[in-house]
Parts: sequence; C-alpha cells; structure tokens
Amino acid sequence: MDALTLHRLHFAFTIIFHYLFPQLTMGLALLILVLKTMALRTGNEHYHRAARFWAKIFAVNFVMGVVTGIPMEFQFGTNWSRFSKAAGGVIGQTLAMEGVFSFFLESSFLGVFLFGEKRLSPKAHWFAAFLVFFGSWLSGFFIIATDAWMQHPTGYRMGPDGQISLTSFAALFTNPWLFWQYLHNMIGAVVTGSFVMASVGAFYLLSRTHELYGRTFVRVGVVAGTISAFLMAFPTGDGQGKNVAFHQPVTLAAMEGLFQTEDGAPLALLGQPDLEKHRLDNPLIVPNALSFLTYQRWKAEVRGLDAFPKDRWPDNIPLLYYSYHIMVGLGTIFTGVMALAAFALWRGALYQSRGLLWLLMLMLPFPYIATTAGWITAEAGRQPWLIYGIMRTPAGFSPHVSPGNVLFTLIGFMGIYTVLAILFLFLIRREIEEGPEHAGA
Repeated sequence: MDALTLHRLHFAFTIIFHYLFPQLTMGLALLILVLKTMALRTGNEHYHRAARFWAKIFAVNFVMGVVTGIPMEFQFGTNWSRFSKAAGGVIGQTLAMEGVFSFFLESSFLGVFLFGEKRLSPKAHWFAAFLVFFGSWLSGFFIIATDAWMQHPTGYRMGPDGQISLTSFAALFTNPWLFWQYLHNMIGAVVTGSFVMASVGAFYLLSRTHELYGRTFVRVGVVAGTISAFLMAFPTGDGQGKNVAFHQPVTLAAMEGLFQTEDGAPLALLGQPDLEKHRLDNPLIVPNALSFLTYQRWKAEVRGLDAFPKDRWPDNIPLLYYSYHIMVGLGTIFTGVMALAAFALWRGALYQSRGLLWLLMLMLPFPYIATTAGWITAEAGRQPWLIYGIMRTPAGFSPHVSPGNVLFTLIGFMGIYTVLAILFLFLIRREIEEGPEHAGA
C-alpha cells in the first residue's frame, strides 16, 4: 500500500473515531439547556437531577473528544505537511479561534456547571449551561468554517511560492458553503443527542427503573428528535445539496450514480454503480425527481459524469455513492421513527408501547452511522482535491514519512483507541446503571 493511501486511512480513522464524541456533546448541550430551562421555569428538582445526569455523560464525551482531537492537530504537520505549509495561513486562523475562543469557553463553563451549582443562583447556573451550549456550537462553527473553505475556497490569495494567504475574514465567514453545512451538521448533532436521550429513557421504561426520568428523557428526546429530523431533510439537507449541485456538480453526479447528462434526471433510490459500463445496475428510480429537487424544474438538465473529464471525477465513486445513500436512507428512517413516536406521545400511548420503546432503544447506534456516512460523503465527494480547485490530494501529504512509519502509527492508534473505547463504554454504562437519582445526590 502506497504512502498516500496510508496517510488518508490514518486521518480517516482518527477523525471518524474522534467525531463520535463531539456530535453527542453538541447535541446534548442543547438538550441539557432545555432541561435546565424547564427546571428554572418550574422549580422542579426533577429537571435539575435530569440535567445533572446528562451533564455527567456530556463530561465523559467531552474528555474523550479532547483526548482524540488533539492528535489530529499534530497530524496536519506530521502527515500533511505540504498542505499545512500551503494553507496554514488560512486554516490556522479558524483552528486557532476554535481553540482560543470556543474550546476554553466551553471547558471553563463546563467546570462551573458541573461543580458550581451549589455556589450559584439558579439563573447563574442556567447561564453556565447556556455558555457550555454556546461554546460547543461555536467550536462546531470554526471547524465547519475550515472544512467549508476546503470545499469552496473564498477570501484567499495565492502567493508566488504556492502559499495561500487569507485576504478577507468576511469572505471566509460568509462563504456560501458554510451556512448550510454548519446548520446541517449541527442539526445532525441534535438528532444524535435526541436519539441517545430517547434511547436511554426507553431503556429505563422497559427495565422499569427510574421510570419518571425515563418518561422525561423519552419526551424531550422525541420532541427534539422529531423537529431536528425534519430540519435535517429540509431546509438544511436541501440547502447543502444545492451547494454540491452548484459548486461541485461532478460530485452530485457521482453521489447520485448519474453517468449520463439528462433532461429530467431521475433520483436513484437503489442501485449499484458499474464503473466499467458507466451505468447504474438494478436501479430503483423516481423519474425527473433529481431535476426537480436540484433546480425546481421537472425537465431541467442535470450534468452526468460524462460531462466532466475523468481526472476530475471523485476517486472512489462507489464509496461516495453508498455513503450518500446510507446517510439519506437512515435520515428518512429517523424522520419516520420520530414522527411515529411523536404521534404516540401526543396520544398518550408511547410510554406503554413496548414495541415503540424497543424501537427507540435499538435506534441508538444509527445516528452515529448516518453522521459518519455523511462526513464520508462530504470528504470523498471533494476528491481528488484537498482544497477544491486549488490543491490535489497527492500534493498535500508529507513526502518524507515512509509507508512503514504511517502503518506503524496507525496500528498504534487503533490499539490505543480500542482501549479508550472500552473505558468510555464502561464509564457510560456505570452512569446509566446508577441513574439520575445518584447524579442528584
């Protein structure tokens, strides 16, 4: 295996594992704020205990996110030195802001929230929860701003030596790619947090332990999950899809398995891309739907892969195609499950419906799968570019790091992260078993 492939696998592994944790902290930050708001309005200790319980799970996730996130900062230098040298003048700005502004804001007030409740008034403690939420979502903004610039560069100047310098903060932060990608990502985090909260609540109701808290967790999770699941599809998913269609049309063609340019292009629900014959095998399609969803005209032309030179095609079309369809398919399932649960909640039947509770509990891992598939779609879709239209991926990796060194460190990371995963699951299991009453002790 060549060095470039190993560098890409190494970064893919570390970032996929890392993002398992921030997506839950960003989602839970909002839900904890909701619980604290309910506590402040009602004065009911029940909601304070519920918030403390989820704050403990938040804290474990936060620590894991920090531990697994730090190595990625170093990987820019060790594995992607030519990219860092060329683009450091731009991405260094947003990554530094994420660390200095949002990370320290979030971490500082997380400590206040966890250990300062008895020293603060209820309103001050609520404000600490708000600043944890604000810090976590601000952190997401700076990270997404970095990726959005790589997807659609704005506000930069190319130097004579190939180095890229930032010319406009305004252009960087008003990047048309940033708005929809940020909203889509953050709503996705709320979907993850909602399903996790509803799943734990369903577990309590099914096991007949901590049932009062189980009802609260299911109710908050289902209400938030229903709203966020619909927002994932529209407008945020639709807006991000139009970003791809207008700025990366070759990526749209690969995502949809559209090999030939068509007027009234169909939307492929199922099928297998055949790269040799340039067709989609065994397709299940909705006629004209892709044209309508993209351009709001049933017979609009959508360019297929045949409209672009092969050296501009994404370098792993099957991975991109299947990741995209897994993301969309699971998102559709999330909407259906949450809508069904919300209807049962409205009718007052959800807490007694063991079938729906089992469904909510077993859905817990699937938002993580959908989010991972979504990020693979975004990053595989940008290929063969590291910075779209400016730097190709082979031009950005560290040329003096041998394949053997990369493989050795990748195996080492896999071993360490396996231990961290076991420790994480142990700590989370202990918190769930002890329950919210213990959290309020």
